[in-house]
Amino acid sequence: MNEIVRILIVDDSAYVRKVIRQMLSRSPFFEVVGTARDGREALEMAAELLPDVITCDLIMPELDGVGFVRAQMARRPVPIVVVSVASESGELVLAALDAGAVDFVQKPTALATDRVLEIADELIAKVKAAATSRPPLARAALAPLPRRPAGPSAVDVVVIGISTGGPQALKLLIPRLPAELAVPIAIVLHMPVGYTELYARKLDEQSSLTVLESQGGEVVTKGTVYLAPAGRHLTLRRSPNGDVQTHLDVRPLDTLYRPSVDTLFHSAADAYGSRVLGIVMTGMGSDGRAGAAWIKAKGGSVLTEAEASCVVYGMPRSIVEAGLSDGEVMLDRMADALMSRI
Repeated sequence: MNEIVRILIVDDSAYVRKVIRQMLSRSPFFEVVGTARDGREALEMAAELLPDVITCDLIMPELDGVGFVRAQMARRPVPIVVVSVASESGELVLAALDAGAVDFVQKPTALATDRVLEIADELIAKVKAAATSRPPLARAALAPLPRRPAGPSAVDVVVIGISTGGPQALKLLIPRLPAELAVPIAIVLHMPVGYTELYARKLDEQSSLTVLESQGGEVVTKGTVYLAPAGRHLTLRRSPNGDVQTHLDVRPLDTLYRPSVDTLFHSAADAYGSRVLGIVMTGMGSDGRAGAAWIKAKGGSVLTEAEASCVVYGMPRSIVEAGLSDGEVMLDRMADALMSRI
């Protein structure tokens, strides 16, 4: 990143505005051009200052964060990173992402302490990613895919790794898949603790498939989507009777993310051999690259989301540059690509 990123901070707490300014000032590539106390003031300042990125609280007077995101996206789409307390605003976070926010950072619950500084590295990384992001694809009225005649399949499981922009992308992909899908799907989506259960429930309401946050110990069955819970790795393990079951663990401890895409992909390749389809979608970083290499080593295949539809082209780029992608697919064609391989 060579150009200075101009940032507007929106929060009703003067203390939090001050601390976020201090955190972002650690990067020589950031310039905080203004701070706003609520959504209405933020709309006026955004129109005047034309920031590159906005950080936004959710629970505010006058106009809350969700209302601000909707209004700002209607006026001039700007990458918005939500900074919020999970315990108070889980529903609001998902609504803000649906409205067009790029990502979110979870505040510590005790705001008036030095614990707020603990989120500095995460906030800086996500603002950097947001500065180079693209707006999520609009949720066009994509019809569910038609039922297809059953036939021989080379795939017994689909595993998906996704991060920044993921909640929006999965709401375009999963509801398009038919209820009679012949394979299970396991997903690692990078989210803070406190969101994955709610997100899985909402995705289930929109889908013909059964979508659930994995509790561990489930027998993996076709037509079901297993979402890794935030804070624990999801793996797939074959039992002596031939069934494959989900397993949750905090180990390994040395991964950058928990849950880790690499960990899920590695376990799927061990359990299913060559009959694995891995899909790596929008997100920053390179989680999934080592796991994709293991899937390929076992004879499986890997698809990546095309750069043009990624909110952040990081994770898919790492797969492509390593020579591990069997095909790059636009988000609105990913369901078709998935179905064509099973």
